[in-house]
Amino acid sequence: MSTQGWGIRSMLFLVVALLLLGVVLGAVAHAPLTFSVAAGLVIAVWLGIFALRERHGRRRSSSAH
Repeated sequence: MSTQGWGIRSMLFLVVALLLLGVVLGAVAHAPLTFSVAAGLVIAVWLGIFALRERHGRRRSSSAH
């Protein structure tokens, strides 16, 4: 793939990501504060568990090699 095609794809990705961020932030602005905080905590816990599982899985597979 040419570098120009790669640049266009990355720009499109950034535009879509920013549009989605705007939609999410708009939804959070209209939601009650308690709901927003609770949803943020759920996402933070989910990401923490995912990170721990990934770290544990990589340690296990790298020590076997």
